[in-house]
Amino acid sequence: MPITATPTPGKSLISPTDHILLLIDFQSQMSFATKSIAPELLRNNAALISRAAKSFDVSTILTTVAEKSFSGPMFDEIKEAFPGQAMLDRTSMNTWEDAGVIEEVNRIGKERLVFAGLWTSVCIVGPIASAIDQGFDCYFIADACGDISAEAHERACQRMIQLGAKPMTSLQYMLELQRDWARTETYDSTTGIAKKWGGGYGLGITYAKTMFGASEGGH
Repeated sequence: MPITATPTPGKSLISPTDHILLLIDFQSQMSFATKSIAPELLRNNAALISRAAKSFDVSTILTTVAEKSFSGPMFDEIKEAFPGQAMLDRTSMNTWEDAGVIEEVNRIGKERLVFAGLWTSVCIVGPIASAIDQGFDCYFIADACGDISAEAHERACQRMIQLGAKPMTSLQYMLELQRDWARTETYDSTTGIAKKWGGGYGLGITYAKTMFGASEGGH
């Protein structure tokens, strides 16, 4: 019996309404010792995923650790994307052991979770290992995470993949939310975010639109 193909997305692809984005500990003190990714790229990618989540109205949880006593404020790139949104400050390194964060996860009520933050081996592995044990479907945005060394970051990614978490990248996250350029309601914001924070891809969009008036939605 031959398999019949249908024009439908795979179940593992994320959509704006099927997940919670958790942005964890993007804070000054955590970034000082981060060596697996350049600080300017980390801030760029944090801005990209934050703007994408806001544009697609993704349920997003912002959490910090010891904000006032040690680690400092959340990156401006994230605060500016979510003006006025409360930061859930914790004492626990493992976000999943904080009652306030878990209360918010339960209030939103989605079984798919996407994580990004500092450091990969502590603040991302901890909640992902805990959430997977409780039956959640977990993803992490690898290039919006960082650690004290490239090895620490890579070992943490390997461990999370072995546990069943799915890795993705920042630009991939936004493009997977858009997925079809015919979705005109988010076309301008997606290409606008890409032009500002999408690196060479964004430069390509700017070039094509400026030189040829190109649009990805056409045939």
